[in-house]
Amino acid sequence: MSDPAVPDAAPVAASPPSRWAVAQPWVSTVSRLVLGVVLVWAGAAKAGDLAASVRAVRAFELLPEWLAKPVGYGLPAVEIVVGVLLIVGLLTRYAAAVGGLLMLAFVVGIAAAWARGLSIDCGCFGGGGPTEPDLTQYPLEITRDLALAALAAVLVRWPRSRFSLDQTLGLNQAP
Repeated sequence: MSDPAVPDAAPVAASPPSRWAVAQPWVSTVSRLVLGVVLVWAGAAKAGDLAASVRAVRAFELLPEWLAKPVGYGLPAVEIVVGVLLIVGLLTRYAAAVGGLLMLAFVVGIAAAWARGLSIDCGCFGGGGPTEPDLTQYPLEITRDLALAALAAVLVRWPRSRFSLDQTLGLNQAP
């Protein structure tokens, strides 16, 4: 028997999802596709001229010679694989983590070249190597790579996205 002094509680209606809950899968989808396309584009540009890719790695003067060649040859393949994983949305969180670490490594390399007064083309989209000082674009390259690292961070935190194999295969990681 209910107490007449206490009115019966009205049924609680479910609140609508927050704006972020609605937007998040779309934000992650755009982040996934932008980062994935950039990585495939960069990797494909380097894969077309592996000797230039090795030259670009050497131009940074950060790695010992015995490591510069395998990095120059391997980087395009890593970029393409990670980019394709992001584009199709498979293992999104892990691919984004690798992509983000690549971007941060590129930022460190570009900043180190700039700080040491090297005049190089980063080789980010093919080519690379020594260049004229007035042709360097270090601030733009660093800003671009930091923006791409931010997209990767979004995906590491919120990997659930639309039109992804993760979603199709039921592999969505918890948000």
